[in-house]
Amino acid sequence: MIYLDHNATTPVDERVVEAMLPFLKEFYGNPSSLHRMGRLARDAIEQARVQVAALVDAHPAQVVFTSGGTEANNLALKGWSLAHPGQGIAISAVEHASVQEVADWLSRHGVPVHSLAVDKEGRVSVQKLEELLEREPIGLVSCMLANNETGVLQPVAELTQLACTRGIRVHTDAVQALGRLPVSFSDLGVAMMSLSSHKIHGPKGVGALILDRTLELEPILHGGGQEHSLRAGTENVAAVVGFGRAAELARAELTARARRMYALREQLEAGLAKLRGVVIFGQGAERLPNTVFFGIAGVDGETIVMLLDRRKIAVASGSACASGGGQPSRVLLAMGIEESLAKSAIRVSLGRENTEQDVFQFLNALQEFIPRLQ
Repeated sequence: MIYLDHNATTPVDERVVEAMLPFLKEFYGNPSSLHRMGRLARDAIEQARVQVAALVDAHPAQVVFTSGGTEANNLALKGWSLAHPGQGIAISAVEHASVQEVADWLSRHGVPVHSLAVDKEGRVSVQKLEELLEREPIGLVSCMLANNETGVLQPVAELTQLACTRGIRVHTDAVQALGRLPVSFSDLGVAMMSLSSHKIHGPKGVGALILDRTLELEPILHGGGQEHSLRAGTENVAAVVGFGRAAELARAELTARARRMYALREQLEAGLAKLRGVVIFGQGAERLPNTVFFGIAGVDGETIVMLLDRRKIAVASGSACASGGGQPSRVLLAMGIEESLAKSAIRVSLGRENTEQDVFQFLNALQEFIPRLQ
């Protein structure tokens, strides 16, 4: 199988598995227990907290482990809204479903929610945010660092600078940027940042919310006092350990991984440019080094995905959380892409194990399928 869907998930690194195994077999204590087995589990969690914090230039005390990026986004938006009743929220029009649907839920429960439009490349405008803040009483802005479909990077630092001059806090979903670009919680100036382990060759089912500890946030899960009393429930020790090890490896190998991804992306885009009717979405914007989201005039994207699957080539027709629904990408529609072209969208997201031969075989398969389907 040629796997080209790394924005959906990544294979777990063998070094991560090795780090996790002792906490699945030998060190099974509850990290809240006071005996030796409990203390060993607690020490492992705190070590992982240090490793995750180091990857994003944060303090370990700012790391709150969650079950993944979705829970981190829920805790950020719901937790903030519960602690600040009556204050409005602004989110970009191209957020992941785990932000958009939380915002929709908040809106149904009386929270004023506003959408920040994007340009034709899928970028949020600082000027548009400034205009919105002039009109509406906003308390929190949520804007992702990198889009999961197009790979387009957002000007989060500039948005945060503007928001902070007005006493407004900013949350960013950094799930897709993590491990692919340098990410600094402190340099961005945000109050909250969502992360996920399985996008950086760690296990599924674990993530984190990095937060400014002066921020007032209400927990959405109640029970024990775990994770600074912000996320009740016995921690998944093995998964947290795996996340920590994956973060450590991502930090050490970041430059090499990014350089390799850029080279493969250039090869892929050069090949796509030779195919009739191909449009690369967000090509004029700064993007993740591993992501190419494109459409093919007159072709159904999901049909191409299934044909490629028969050739043992795995790609996506959009976000893994939204694919298979038969609807065009909400992100592309927000960018002003026509519905017919949006329905043709295919996302290729490269990973560290991919080769030039993988890209070559993918392009060859496309070259065969496209004329037949058009």
